[in-house]
Amino acid sequence: MEPHGARLGALYADHAPNAVRLARRITGDRVLAEDLVQEAFVRLAARFPDLRDPAAFGGYLRTTVTNLARSHFRRVKLERTYVQQEARGQVTEWVPESHLELRDAIERLPSRQRAAITLRYYEDLPVAQVAEVLGCPAGTVKSLASRGIGRLRRELGVGSTLSDEANGHAADGGTVHRPALRHAV
Repeated sequence: MEPHGARLGALYADHAPNAVRLARRITGDRVLAEDLVQEAFVRLAARFPDLRDPAAFGGYLRTTVTNLARSHFRRVKLERTYVQQEARGQVTEWVPESHLELRDAIERLPSRQRAAITLRYYEDLPVAQVAEVLGCPAGTVKSLASRGIGRLRRELGVGSTLSDEANGHAADGGTVHRPALRHAV
């Protein structure tokens, strides 16, 4: 039986060129495409021992590359929107005194909320994957993350009440500020 690394290396040699082509078609950027393919292989390598059918690897890789590209563009769009709102003065800037303040607040959360926030926002996993990791329904992940973020906002004095934000309204009738938690620690 061939070692795990050799099999993974062979899969990389077989599938990486097509994956880079796919990612480049989606992104229009060769360097970004190569980065996405690398990230996809890293993610799939962790699950590689569970792969029963090596012939299915190409499908998993295409799906992972596509999802990573979509995530990239979502982040770019969010950043662009934030910059535009900031330029119009619609965003209230909040900068923690230190990243330690946020980290300490996250550490004080109940363990399930802390895990949901860490997996969802810091590890950037989709809700379904967080649900799989935590062994709960996707709705529970959303609830845990929402409650955890609400608690962080109250504790750190950021934003408005959770019920107002759920409706998209700040307490003062303005735009709801949502700090990018995953970039703060």
